[in-house]
This record gives sequence, structure tokens and C-alpha cells, in this order.
Amino acid sequence: MPLLRSDLPTDVLALLAAGTVIPAHPLALDAQRRFDRRRQRALTRYYVDAGAGGLAVGVHTTQFSIRERGLYETVLRAAIEDRAAWTPRPMAMVAGLCGPTAQARAEAQTAVALGYHAGLLSLAAVASASEDELIAHCQAVSEEIPLIGFYLQTVVGGPILSSDFWRRFASLPNVLAIKVAPFNRYRTIDVVRGLVDARAEERVFLYTGNDDHIVLDLALPFTAMRGGEAVTVRFRGGLLGHWSVWTSKAVEQLAQIKAELAANGGALSPALLALDSRVTDCNAAFFDVANNFHGCIAGCHEVLRRQGLLEGIWCLDPEEGLGRGQADEIDRVYRLHGDLGDDAFVKANLDRWLA
Repeated sequence: MPLLRSDLPTDVLALLAAGTVIPAHPLALDAQRRFDRRRQRALTRYYVDAGAGGLAVGVHTTQFSIRERGLYETVLRAAIEDRAAWTPRPMAMVAGLCGPTAQARAEAQTAVALGYHAGLLSLAAVASASEDELIAHCQAVSEEIPLIGFYLQTVVGGPILSSDFWRRFASLPNVLAIKVAPFNRYRTIDVVRGLVDARAEERVFLYTGNDDHIVLDLALPFTAMRGGEAVTVRFRGGLLGHWSVWTSKAVEQLAQIKAELAANGGALSPALLALDSRVTDCNAAFFDVANNFHGCIAGCHEVLRRQGLLEGIWCLDPEEGLGRGQADEIDRVYRLHGDLGDDAFVKANLDRWLA
């Protein structure tokens, strides 16, 4: 049975509206590149105990090829069961959806049957379609599950989308949020303009996926004009592969941003604003920016491996690994920005998560 936005638990909807940390859940594999159920469970427990408000599963960080390996339902089921067994608190469960319309709808149906609340819809597989065709695609998938739109950067296959596309997308009744991840300020503002033109700024929540400006997206107001008047919106939280590592610190950073905004009438300290460049420097290492994001998944795996959460950095594709010089870059980030990491938190809880 299709899931509508009005069907969502009120506590989950309130959580998303308030803004929260949603890590993009990695895939744990063993040395034979087989699904490692024990360490997958440990990762879910880590994100729960770190204070994440949701989990995004079956997305890029989970590796899109889980579909070709017949692991899509298995991995989604593991996360929903492990989360429910570990905590009673509400969490927003987001399933990645991709492919042409029939595939995306089938994945949405699987996610709904498992108990997921929303689908993060990648348009990479249909990137060559016109905007009219893309809206029809989104409309069809939204008939199955509340959608989180996804503005994906072009370097990894995302189409360039106009502000009018985002106006039309935000006007769809079963749209819940938009993950804004073009890594481009002009295109980020196009999403804001579309949202405001649709008069959907209170109904459709903005979540950052801009790994190059995580802190500033969360901290700064964004203003668009409508009918001669300025309309200001804010990103509520983030849905990020970057937040699959050092997650407890990400939760602290979002809480700090919210606290300062509330206490100082929207003003933020210079120290907090300066945090943006430090987090971006970490992301450059983890996501392998120097090699055009070749090692973006393996880089996150490497951090989790160093912490003991993963046994290795194996990906389903044997050609996917750390980029040239990436290990040295991660070493550098650990030296310079180690205070932004949560190794001590992981060490204190790792045996419990792996039990």
C-alpha cells in the first residue's frame, strides 16, 4: 500500500522539521566482499548511539551495486531491524531509490513494506531526460512513498536542474524534503528559489548534502524574493555521506549551531563560522577530492576501519579503493583536525556494538 506524507508518524515528521543528522549508511563487507552482517549491525548501533536522527540506506555510500548483487532488500531490512532492536526513540528511515521509473517505484514499494518513511530519489539514471519527463518520473515514484529530492553534483552523474524544476518538484503533494548536493552555490540557490516560488518553504524541508559547505549551509539564512518581498529559509539538517564518520561530533556541531542561532538572534560566533573550512578540509580527504572523488566510499571506510567499526575498506567493486595519496591526506586530517573526530567515543562503545 502506498505511503503518504500524512501517514507518517508525527514524531518522525517533527524530527525532520526540526532538523537532524542523517548519516548515509555504508555497507560492511568481509575480505571476500560478502555482506558482513555483524559489522553492519555495529554501524547502525554506532549511528543510533551517536545521536543521529535518521538513517539513509541504499544510497551512494551504501553502494548502488547492492541492487545488482541482490542485496537491496537485505541491507534495508538489516538497518530497520537493527535500529528498532537498539532504541525505541523515533528515527527517520530513508531508503535510496534509483533507476528508471519502474525500478524506482519497485524499490519504493520494498521500502514501504519494510517500514521506511521516505525515499531519497536519485535522478542519475534518467539524467538525460527533459525536465518535464523528470517531473513525471518524480510524480510517479511519489505515488508510492514520500520523496526527498536529490540535487546530485554533475561530476557523479547528476543533471543540471533549473529553479523551475525545483518549483514543480516542491509542488508535488507527497514531497517531504530536498537534499541539496550540487556542490555549487549557484545551483544551491536555484533550489531555494524554486522552493520559495512553490510557497513550500514550511512544508518541504531543506537538508544539506553539500559536503564542501556543511557548516555554512546549516548556519546561514538563504533569501529569495517572492512578489517583491524577501523570503528567508534555512537548511534544517543534513543527509550526508560525510556524516557516516565522526558522527557523534556532527551531532554536536548541529546542536551547537542551533543553540547559537537561538541564543544570539541568528548570529553565530566567528569560531563556529570558521569551523566550516576545517570540516571541508576533512571532507576533501575522506571524499578524495584530489582524485575527482574516486575514493569517496573507500575513504569513509578507511576512517571506520581505523576506528575498528569495519574490518577493511572493501567495496563490491574491486576497482573501488583509496585514491592516490588519499591515505596520506587522511593521516594529515587526523593530525590537524583530530579534535573533530570521535575515536574515543567509538573506542568506549565498540565491544558493545560488535556483541
